[in-house]
Amino acid sequence: MATSARAATAPGLGTADSYAVLGGQTVTNTGPSVLQGDLGVSPGSAIVGFPPGIVSGATHAGDAAAAQAQLDLTTAYNDAAGQAPDASIAGDLVGQTLPPGVYNATGPIGLSGTLTLDAQGDPNAVFIFQLASTLITSSASTVSLINGAQPCNVFWQTAESATLGTGSFFEGTIMALTSITATTSARIEGRLLARNGSVTLDSNVITRPSCIVGPSGPPGPSGPSGPAGPSGSAGPSGPAGPSGSAGPSGSAGPSGPAGPSGSAGPSGPAGPSGAPGVPGPTGPTGPTGPPGTTGRPHNGHNKPGGPHETTGPHAPKRPHHLADTGSNDLFAPLASLGAALLIAGGVAMVVIKRRAAGARSDGYDG
Repeated sequence: MATSARAATAPGLGTADSYAVLGGQTVTNTGPSVLQGDLGVSPGSAIVGFPPGIVSGATHAGDAAAAQAQLDLTTAYNDAAGQAPDASIAGDLVGQTLPPGVYNATGPIGLSGTLTLDAQGDPNAVFIFQLASTLITSSASTVSLINGAQPCNVFWQTAESATLGTGSFFEGTIMALTSITATTSARIEGRLLARNGSVTLDSNVITRPSCIVGPSGPPGPSGPSGPAGPSGSAGPSGPAGPSGSAGPSGSAGPSGPAGPSGSAGPSGPAGPSGAPGVPGPTGPTGPTGPPGTTGRPHNGHNKPGGPHETTGPHAPKRPHHLADTGSNDLFAPLASLGAALLIAGGVAMVVIKRRAAGARSDGYDG
């Protein structure tokens, strides 16, 4: 007997939950079949054989309600197919008793006798069968539920088609990718839901299951505490916090060394000429020049006593202060004085030019 490693989860059927039979293309019935639940088909719209078949719920032939039920069936189908299996099954399931869990088969599954599903006292226990191929039950075969197992928690997900034998009794919801056929007088406590193909009935009784919820039992005693698990790895660093306010300014540091002297700038324009300097002192008297030449007597006036006779007894009388002085004695001092004045003027001009040149030089340097 297989044992389950984890709890299976019942796939949610959504609006498909209210259907006893739902087909993809057609639903065809022969004989007095009884459906306790809704009947629908989508995207096809053909429903044949009602009556004589009887439907206790609503009938939806290719309408929006049936289309939505097909979408919800697809979701439930994928849910059941995607759950991790607890054990593998193969071939004929006759004679086996299986606890709750998810069972996976890679080939066809058959049932020639009785298969027992044991809930082990848990009315919420779930059984899921993942079938990669067909599901075929023989005539008079039976699926039996014990110890609180309920047909609302049994799901058969088949990737092909399902066929239920004559006079057989089947428990659970069949979700087939293709077609479902219930042969004569087969009874089903569950649902027949075909996604893409047809559902074919023949004098069948199909009862949509509803789960019975019993009262909660008393709580069991607390078990011992398990050992502490290992510490988890450190989580990622959180985002940086906001910047704090600016701190007070620090004291001024010591002055750095003086930088190198810059290169000399260009010379400025010449300044204006300074005022003329005061005249320098009078230089010393120059040497006495040579004596002048003696004058000649004027022609025609050299007679004794003539008007221009300068010597002799006939010469005119000169003033006393000039009578004692010859022409050389008069012009010699005048010549010396003229020379001295010329020298002094030259010296003054040299001094003035040098001071003017010095003033211009100082202006350039500034």
